[in-house]
Amino acid sequence: MIDPNWTSLLPPVLAIVLAIWTKQVYLSLAGGLWLAWTMLSEWNPLSGIAASIQGAVDVLGSDAQVILFTLVIGALIATVEASGGVRGFVRFLERNKWVDSAKKSQLLAWATGMVIFIESNITVLVAGSVARPLFDRYKSSREKLAYIIDSTSAPICILIPMNAWGAYNLGILEGLGVENALMVFLNSILLNFYAIVAVLMVVAVILWGIDIGPMRKAEERTLRGELLWPDSTPMIDEEILSPTPSEKVEPHALNMIAPIAGMVLFMPLGLYITGGGDLSAGSGSTSVLWSVLFALALAWIMLLVQGAFSTEELVKIGLKGAGGLVPLALILLLALALGDVVDVLGTGIYVAQVTAGIMPNYIYLPLIFLVSGGIAFSTGTSWGTFAIMLPIAVPAAATLGLPLA
Repeated sequence: MIDPNWTSLLPPVLAIVLAIWTKQVYLSLAGGLWLAWTMLSEWNPLSGIAASIQGAVDVLGSDAQVILFTLVIGALIATVEASGGVRGFVRFLERNKWVDSAKKSQLLAWATGMVIFIESNITVLVAGSVARPLFDRYKSSREKLAYIIDSTSAPICILIPMNAWGAYNLGILEGLGVENALMVFLNSILLNFYAIVAVLMVVAVILWGIDIGPMRKAEERTLRGELLWPDSTPMIDEEILSPTPSEKVEPHALNMIAPIAGMVLFMPLGLYITGGGDLSAGSGSTSVLWSVLFALALAWIMLLVQGAFSTEELVKIGLKGAGGLVPLALILLLALALGDVVDVLGTGIYVAQVTAGIMPNYIYLPLIFLVSGGIAFSTGTSWGTFAIMLPIAVPAAATLGLPLA
């Protein structure tokens, strides 16, 4: 690490400005990475480009399992989609008549978002696929469905380490040299007030029928039998929202439930093995990777036994799914590379040194929250916000003597 000074602020500031201005997380992270390495290369921009590429390559070597996890989760998502598990789950609910009103359909969407925590995209996919036809049947608006799903996808994913979000943040924390990153993550869960309030507020909105402003108008429109506003244009074609079921796969709820349950149950075993018999000392990122690989293997075995797909077909499905999460893997690669070089520049330590004498510690956390909220609102990505802010906040907190969780 070099001696921290004011110039160490330039890379993250550039990343933040680019994020707010362009709303492009890739450009923002890449720009911050390039400037940081340009500074370390005696302000030679061409050397900065070469060093940035090498920094990303180094991340591929040191944090390969975290990036691999992102691709494997894509394969699992695609396999669960193809297995017919979601359709089977919907049929199970309809057969048992568990949902027979608008309020129950809304609670189902909330509950589905709570239990499907593999990755926020699959949460949206599964909860939307399960609840959409029920919302239409019992005249609840698509807008309310979107609100419920959005408030139970990312918030739930960040509260649970056994998913892409957990592995991503564990990877960044471990890359920053945080000891026992998994325990830091677990201890921070109850302090994640924003996510907790977002999840609980959905229940209040459903049970008490709290519809304000545009949401009230949307609910009134749906009760009149108008599914969408006359001048609205759906972002996804209805044929994609309601695909024709594959004749090759018999819908079974177990095809969705078993892999997810297997992943959750395998996690403690992974922690036990990697920790040498001590769960608290286990590697979170390694255990999450093992758990998802186990879930994927279980899903494939089940589909092979059912005769639904051949091995070749499952491999193609898995590769297609992995390809679908390459953009997230790229964000992770840039985030880890930026975190490494910002750590070398000592940005977090410099921030702590400057603010220690002029800002009370109790101001630090609200300030981090407000800046992070601004970045997230501008870019629309939580992962990009983690990538920019964690390398600053963690070292600064350590220097100020603030607990990480």
